[in-house]
Amino acid sequence: MGNSTNKKILVVEDEPEIAQLVTHYLEKEGFRTATALNGFEAIKKVKEDKPDLLVLDLMLPELDGLEVCKRLRSTPDTAMLPIIMLTAKAEESDTIVGLELGADDYVTKPFSPKTLVARIKSLFRRMERASDQKPTSGTYGPLAIDLTRHEVRVHGAEVLLTAKEFGLLEHLLRHPGRVLTREVLLNEVWGYDYYGTTRTVDVHIRRLKVKVPLLNEAIVSVKTLGYKLLDHPPTR
Repeated sequence: MGNSTNKKILVVEDEPEIAQLVTHYLEKEGFRTATALNGFEAIKKVKEDKPDLLVLDLMLPELDGLEVCKRLRSTPDTAMLPIIMLTAKAEESDTIVGLELGADDYVTKPFSPKTLVARIKSLFRRMERASDQKPTSGTYGPLAIDLTRHEVRVHGAEVLLTAKEFGLLEHLLRHPGRVLTREVLLNEVWGYDYYGTTRTVDVHIRRLKVKVPLLNEAIVSVKTLGYKLLDHPPTR
């Protein structure tokens, strides 16, 4: 990754050995790193250091990773900050909670540092490809999307979306009326080297519908396949 040195990653992990291992591999790839040992320190360093990405452990002292994620997503300045969550729990429910609160991706412990680095690079590549696109904007009924500003507004009011929610909405808006399988959406929004399950798409679709209620009827589930956005927003 040619411009890794321009990217700063905050690693939030209360186990010093794991934090040191992760930062070692990231620095080998040219990334700049910082670390935090608990949730309160993480929020403080995000505000002060303004990292480009957060590697966030789920189980943290004082303030756990889920609460950190929730607070960052509720603040406009950090709502779009990419977050990869680390969890020692293998249960799907824990992963789903993290995704619902706004994590862009997750890695289950024990994990390979190389795998984590690959996920981080993939996420940055997708963001860079999106920023390289020509300035475009579009509307869908009262919904307006501005790709250059990474903004979504409904009836003029801004709706805060995570990077993955924004990417998913953008892809649906680019292909109205077309059935998009979960696999296609994972490829296009998460990247071909994403290792998670298709359940991730369902979680993000559900979050989009909560944040943008007009999508409740506009995004239609196609049994066993995936989703499609109606050609035109439903009228009430």
